[in-house]
Amino acid sequence: MTRTAIRNPVLPGFHPDPSILRVGADYYMATSTFEWYPGVRVHHSRDLVNWRPLGGILTDRRLLDLSGVPDSGGVWAPDLTYANGLFHLVYGVMDNYAHGYKDITNYLITAPAIEGPWSDPVKLPGRGFDAALFHDDDGATYLLNMVFDSRPGRGFAGIELQQLGGGGGSKPRLILENRNVTEGPHVYKIDGWYFLMVAEGGTGYEHGATVLRSRTLDGPYEPDPAGPMFTARHDPTLELQKAGHGCLVQTQDGEWYVAHLAARPYTQRGRCVLGRETAIQLVEWADGWPRVAGGVPAVDVPGPALPPHPWAPGEQDPAERHWSTLRRPASPDWVSFDGDQVTITGGQSPYGLRAPSLVARRVTGMKCAFEANVTFEPDTVHQSAGITAYYNSRNWYHLALTTDGLILTGSDQGTRTVHYTGESATRLGVEFDGPALRFSADGRPLPVELDATILSDEHADEIIGGQIRSFGFTGAFVGLWVQDLAGEGCRATFSDVTYDV
Repeated sequence: MTRTAIRNPVLPGFHPDPSILRVGADYYMATSTFEWYPGVRVHHSRDLVNWRPLGGILTDRRLLDLSGVPDSGGVWAPDLTYANGLFHLVYGVMDNYAHGYKDITNYLITAPAIEGPWSDPVKLPGRGFDAALFHDDDGATYLLNMVFDSRPGRGFAGIELQQLGGGGGSKPRLILENRNVTEGPHVYKIDGWYFLMVAEGGTGYEHGATVLRSRTLDGPYEPDPAGPMFTARHDPTLELQKAGHGCLVQTQDGEWYVAHLAARPYTQRGRCVLGRETAIQLVEWADGWPRVAGGVPAVDVPGPALPPHPWAPGEQDPAERHWSTLRRPASPDWVSFDGDQVTITGGQSPYGLRAPSLVARRVTGMKCAFEANVTFEPDTVHQSAGITAYYNSRNWYHLALTTDGLILTGSDQGTRTVHYTGESATRLGVEFDGPALRFSADGRPLPVELDATILSDEHADEIIGGQIRSFGFTGAFVGLWVQDLAGEGCRATFSDVTYDV
C-alpha cells in the first residue's frame, strides 16, 4: 500500500498539548483550550493524515466555568482515554498560575460516545496539573499528574501516581522526581514494560519529550539512554520548534506514532503568532525503546499503512465548529448563528474577564485574511462592534464602528493606542502577512501597518521582578467583537464572514 505522507503541523494554529486516542478505526485528538469555549477541542481522523474538527466537549457551565480565569488560565492539558466501553476525559481548570501558586482543580467526565452525552464532572484528587489516566490490563485505573510545590523556592516536584476507585483508591506516591521541569505524564504498558512519557524543559524553546521505563508501575523508571525521544532545543534551524508534550498511539496494523505540540516562529527562535500547534511523528522501536528518527521533529513524516481517508465535503464540519467564544459559552442570550449570519449582543470591555462578547476562530497560517459585513448602529459612546485580531485581554487590535465613526484601536501589554479614525463602513477586513497586519474598510486598505507579532506567545509572557504576571499559552485569533460597557443590550449582525488562508 502506498503511504500518504503526514504534513506537519496536522492541526495548525492554537492546538497545544495533544492527547491522541484510537478506538477501532477512529482516531481522536483532544487539545488544550485555556480561556476559550468550547473547552477541550477534538479532531477526528481515520488515517492520521486528514483531520476534521468535531467541536469541543465542554460546551456549557455544567461542565466548565471559565468566568474570571486569567489569560492562559482555564483548561490545561486534557487527557482522553477509552476503557470499559466509555470515553474518559480528564481536564484541569487553572484559576491562577502566578506568584508561585497553581490553583487548579482536576475533573473526570465519561461518555459512551465522543459526541456525548458526557457525565457530570467528578473532582479528582491531585496536587498538580497535566493529570492523566492509565488503565492497566488488570482493570485498575490510575491517576497521574505532575506535583507542584508552592513553598518559596520550590515548584515542579515530579510525577505522582495513585489508584482510583477500589474502595477509596490509594494514597499518591511519587514515581519520578523532577528532572528538568518534568510534566505531561502518560503511562503505556507494552511487552511487559511500563513506559512513562513526560515533557521536560518547559514549554518554550528548551521543550522536549523523554521516555522512561520500568518493570513495575511504581518504578523505579530509567530514562532511554539515547536521550530525549524528540526535541528541537539543540537546532534553531528546524522548522518545528518547542517540540514536546507527546502522546503515543498504536495503529490497527501495529505501527506507533506520537502526537506532540510544536511551534513555528516567524524568525529564528522568535515570536510564534500561530501559538503551539499539533504535529505527529513516526515512532521506530530500537533496543526496546520507542524513538523518533534523529530525535527531532520532522515536517514530512511517512503516514501509516492505512487506506487514505480524506473527508468528503458532506463529512466535513459546519462553519460554527471553527468558532470559539471567550470565557463564556455560546448561548442564545448573547449570540446566535443563522447560516452565514452571526448576531451578537454586546458585552464587557476588552479587559473584562467574565462576560466579553467575542466570537473568534484560530489563525492557522502566516498569511491569511478575514472579512465580514457589519450591521450596527451604536446609540452611545459605550457601544462598539467590529472585527478583531486578538491574542489575549492585553494584546489585541479592534476595528470597530462607534458613535465617532470607524476607529482602529490596539492594546500592547495593556497600553491602548488609537491607530486610525475615519468614516463608517459596512465591510471590515484584516490581513495577516507574516509579521505585518493590515486592516481594510469597504475593500480599501487603511493607511497603517501594524505589528502582528504582539499577538504571540512570547510577547504575551509578562514576568516582572521575577514574578509571573501573565503567560502566553494560546495563539492568535480573528473574530467578531461587540462591546456594550453600560450593558444596554446593543446588538450587531455579521454576515458573509470569510476566512482565507
